[in-house]
Amino acid sequence: MSRSVICIAKSDAQAIDIASQLKSAGFSHNDISVLFPDRTGTRDFAHEQSTKMPEGAAAGAGAGGAIGAGLGWLVGIGTLAIPGLGPFIAAGPIMAALSGAAAGAAVGGLTGALIGMGIPEIEAKRYEGKLKKGNILISVHCEDGDEVDQAKEICKAAGATDISTSTEAAVNA
Repeated sequence: MSRSVICIAKSDAQAIDIASQLKSAGFSHNDISVLFPDRTGTRDFAHEQSTKMPEGAAAGAGAGGAIGAGLGWLVGIGTLAIPGLGPFIAAGPIMAALSGAAAGAAVGGLTGALIGMGIPEIEAKRYEGKLKKGNILISVHCEDGDEVDQAKEICKAAGATDISTSTEAAVNA
């Protein structure tokens, strides 16, 4: 059964460091997700998504400054508006999950999307509160217990907080 390791980074530099260490440890760029508030003040968009890395790097650099440029190697980087929270920048698999919530103005906004990804409600609410305060959420998909342990150790060593794991919801075709 697949699991995810989720943590909170308190700064752009810390988030870039954690994501880069995960990549160096062999986690695929398709398995790493990052979500952070768009601090540029842009509020006149509803949703923008890019699925190509070069364009993603450009979108990330323009939308999120240093962190977007530092994470431009992640897939699907783009901006979206989360109902009740405002503009965010997302990269990785979390982008697809949140795009549906943003585009459909889903009840529950971010918390609902996180619960849909398999995160328990109490933790999802805690993560939403941390994001509202400007923190950065990082999630990595893990295939087995060894990867879970490795991802948790990377997050811990980098000083991340609120490190937890969740069982990923199976997607039925």
